[in-house]
Amino acid sequence: MKSKMIAWVTGVITVIVILIIVIVTMEPKGEGIPRAQAYKAMALALTSKEDCLRLEKERQASHFSGREKNNWFVKYMDYLYDEGYLDESLTPPALTSAQEDLTYGEAAFLAARISAKLKSEVGSTKYNREDPFPEQEWWHLYSLILEKTDEEGAVKEVDAVLYGTPSNLPQAESWTAYTTQGNYGFQGLALDAYLDCEIRFLERDREMIAMRELVSRDVVYENVWLSRADGKTIQVYLGTACREFPAAEHMGEEADLSQNLADLTMENGRLKKITVKRERISGKVLAVTDHAIEIDGYGEIPISKNFHVYKIYGDFRILEAKDILVGYDLQEFVAAEGELCAALLEREFDAKTIRVLLMDTGFTSIFHPCADITLLADACLEYENGKGSTEEEFLAAGTVLHITPEDKRLSNGRLVITPEGADGIAIDSIERSQGRPVYGGSLELKACAEGLVLVNDLYLEDYLTKVVPSEMPASYEMEALKAQAVCARTYGYRQIQGNSYSQYGAHVDDSTNFQVYNNTNTDEKTARAVKETYGKMLFYGDSPIEAFYYSTSCGYSSDGSVWGSEGAKLPYLKAKEIKAGGRDLGYEASESFDSYIRGSDAAAYDSGFAMFRWETDIRADELSGRISGAGSITDMRVVSRGAGGIADDIEITGTEGTVHIKGQSAIRSSLGSRDLKIRKKDGSVMEGSATLPSAFLSVEKLETKDGAICFHLYGGGFGHGVGMSQNGAQGMAKDGKDYQSILKFFYEGTELREVSETE
Repeated sequence: MKSKMIAWVTGVITVIVILIIVIVTMEPKGEGIPRAQAYKAMALALTSKEDCLRLEKERQASHFSGREKNNWFVKYMDYLYDEGYLDESLTPPALTSAQEDLTYGEAAFLAARISAKLKSEVGSTKYNREDPFPEQEWWHLYSLILEKTDEEGAVKEVDAVLYGTPSNLPQAESWTAYTTQGNYGFQGLALDAYLDCEIRFLERDREMIAMRELVSRDVVYENVWLSRADGKTIQVYLGTACREFPAAEHMGEEADLSQNLADLTMENGRLKKITVKRERISGKVLAVTDHAIEIDGYGEIPISKNFHVYKIYGDFRILEAKDILVGYDLQEFVAAEGELCAALLEREFDAKTIRVLLMDTGFTSIFHPCADITLLADACLEYENGKGSTEEEFLAAGTVLHITPEDKRLSNGRLVITPEGADGIAIDSIERSQGRPVYGGSLELKACAEGLVLVNDLYLEDYLTKVVPSEMPASYEMEALKAQAVCARTYGYRQIQGNSYSQYGAHVDDSTNFQVYNNTNTDEKTARAVKETYGKMLFYGDSPIEAFYYSTSCGYSSDGSVWGSEGAKLPYLKAKEIKAGGRDLGYEASESFDSYIRGSDAAAYDSGFAMFRWETDIRADELSGRISGAGSITDMRVVSRGAGGIADDIEITGTEGTVHIKGQSAIRSSLGSRDLKIRKKDGSVMEGSATLPSAFLSVEKLETKDGAICFHLYGGGFGHGVGMSQNGAQGMAKDGKDYQSILKFFYEGTELREVSETE
C-alpha cells in the first residue's frame, strides 16, 4: 500500500513538472522589434542623428545598394556597420533584412560590443539565436546600454501631448510629430493611434527613439488661439500647426469663439468643451523675465505655465516671450486667475523709442549703489504706492535727488522721472568723457539685489544725436557722419528687436557692448547728420541689415564668418580691399598676408590713420601666465586665417602641450594686455588694453640677448574688421564720396530707405 502511494505521488509530481515545462516552453515570448527600429535606437545611444547624417554625406559608399540607400534607416545602420556594432554576415544590409525582427544572436552581438556582462543579459543560446528578440526585453537591454554609452544623458524621456503628424496636418513636414513640447522627428515609429493623447517617449536631439507609454487619453490644450468658427468646424492653432475640429452646437456661437484664446478639453480624441478666456489688459511693457511681465500700471504679473505669444496681424505667427518688446504697447494680454495666459501682438513695431541701460562710471557694471540726480527742468516723478495706483510728485527745476535701492518709493516697482523739457536730467553719480552726462526723455529706476538699474527711455532719433558724436568725431566730414548716422540707426533698430536686456526693461546699454551713447556732448554738426538722414536705414531685401562698423581697417576687411556660421550667411558683409575699385577677397588673401601686414605703404582709404599699422612685443614668460594648458610657452604662430587674412587660429606651443586659440575675438582677448606698448604707424606709442587692436596680425618669434623668447606682432587696423571702417568712411568722404556711395561700398547689395517705406 505504501509503495503504491509513493508511486502515485511521484507520478503526480512528474505530471506537474511536465506541465510546467510545457507551459514555459509554449508561453509566447512577446512580439519582436524590427531591426530598423532597434538599430536606430542603438545608433542614437551612441551619437546624434545629425552626426549620422553628416557621416552619410562624407561616406564614399553606403553598405546598402544604390536602390536602397535612401531609406530612412540606412544612415543609422551604416553608422553601426562602420563602428563594428553590425556585421554584414550576420545582418545583411538590405531592406528586407531591416524590416524583419531583431534576433537573439544580433542582440547578443550588439551587447557584446558594449560589455560581456551585457551580452549575458540577452540570454542567447545556440537554440534561440535565430528567434526574434522580444521587444520588451530589447528596451530593458537598451536601458542598460544607455547606462554605459550615454553618461551625459543625451537620451531623454519626455511627456507631451501629440497633436499632429502628416496624417492629420496637411502642412506637416515628413516624419514630423507636433507635440506640446515642440516638434520631433519620428522615423520608423507609428504614432497616429496616439493623436490628442499624452504620451511618454524617448528622444535625442529632437528625434524620437521609442514610444514608451500612453499616459492619458484625456487632455486639455491650454491657451490656444481660435482663429475661425463657421458653425461646422473650429480652426485652432496648436503650437506651430493649424488644426480643424468639428464644432458641436453646445460649444457656442461663431462670434463668441472666433479670435479668442481658449482651453480645449479633449476626451478619447474628441473635442468635448471649449473654455474661452476673455479678460484682456494692455499697457507699455516695462520688463520681461522668465516668470513674469511688468506692465505699466499693473506691475509684475506672473505668466502661466503654458504662456504663448501670438502675432494676430498680417500672417499669423506663434512667437516667444522674448519677442515681446519692452518699452512698447504693441499687444494685449489675456489674463485668467491672476496670471497672463497669452500676449496678442496687434500691430507692427515702429522703432520710435529706445530704452538704454545706463552703466556706471567706466562702464564696468549695469548696477549702481545709488543715483544722484539734478533736474534741469520741471519734472513729474511717478511710482506705485502698493495699493495698485500711481503716486505723482511735482519736482521743480534745480531739485537734487539722492536715490538708493532702499528708497521706499521703489518697493512696489519702478520710479519714473519725466522732465517737461529736453535734456532735463543730469546724473551726478556717473562720469563720462564730457564730465557729468545729461539725458533727454525719461529716467526709470528699479531696485535689484545687486543695486539700482537706470533706464533712459527716449526717442530713437534723439538717442542717435548722442550716439554719433560718441562713435565718430564731430570734426569728420559731413558725409562720413551721415553714413555713421544711418549705420547707428540701423544697428539700433536691430538691437531694439533683439531685446537683450528685457529682464531689466531695456534694449541696449550705453557702452561698446552695443553703441557708445552720451559719452561725448551732442554737437550741432552730428545732430544735423542725424536730422538729414531722418528715418533712413539699410535693408537687404525686406530686413534691416546687421550694420556692423569698426574704427580702422588694415586695408582689408573680413566677412561675417568671424562670428561663426550664422555670420557667414550675411551676403552684404564681404571681405574686400578698402580702396577705390577694391576687389573682393576670399581666403586666398591669407597666403600673402604676412608680407602685406608687415608693409606700411599699402593704399587704402584709411591708410593715413595712425592705427592703420601697429606693432607690439609680447614676452613668452608673460604670456605663459595668461594662457593655460601650454606650460612655459616656446612658440606661437598663426595656423589658419579667415577671409581677408584675419587670424582665425593661433597655435601656442609650450612645455606642457599645444593650445589653439580660435576666432578673432578670442585671439584679441587672449593676447591683449594693459602692459603692452603699442607703436602706431605715426611713431606714437599707446598703452595696451584687455584686447589687441585687431586680429589682422602676423607673428615673428624673436630671442633676446639673455635668451628669453619674445613674439613681435605686426598688426593693422582697430576693431573686428567687418562692415564699415569709420576712418575708411572719412577717407572716402574726403575724396568727395557722398554717404550713399560710402554705404554701398561697405554694405554691398543693400538698399537705403526709410522704415515707413518698408511698412
